[in-house]
Amino acid sequence: MNFRIGYGYDIHRLEKGQELILGGIKIPHDKGCIAHSDGDVLIHAICDALLGAAALRDIGYHFPDTDNQYKNIDSKILLKKTIQILHDNGYSLGNIDSTICLQKPKIQDFIPEMIQTIASVMNVAKSKISIKATTSEKLGFIGEEKGIAAHAMVLIEKAP
Repeated sequence: MNFRIGYGYDIHRLEKGQELILGGIKIPHDKGCIAHSDGDVLIHAICDALLGAAALRDIGYHFPDTDNQYKNIDSKILLKKTIQILHDNGYSLGNIDSTICLQKPKIQDFIPEMIQTIASVMNVAKSKISIKATTSEKLGFIGEEKGIAAHAMVLIEKAP
């Protein structure tokens, strides 16, 4: 088998009155992401990691924010399309390890539902998806609750 590793990162500004969508689910909070799509930093980081691992450019190349068909789009749709792109190029998922960086709200209780949602969209076992959360100990824009970020590492494999 041909194994490849990819890394993805996404960041968005947080503002009051916006919905907070993470891992494909709505998280109750008074702030949410400012973005062209639904602003799901976790799914965006995963898409970038998957595309990068396969050397297929990035999420902005495939789903540009200059294209109105992606305005306010549910990021689960982007993930589903990304998986199709990978499959079309002969790749399958090994695993995902990801981290969401935000000061508030605490999201530990939502992680199992995020894992279930992402696994379902990707049609893979939940055991292939790892999601962790951390704060920035009140440092920087994340600590000041002005933004949110996510990191994702993936392993993909291509059949010979």
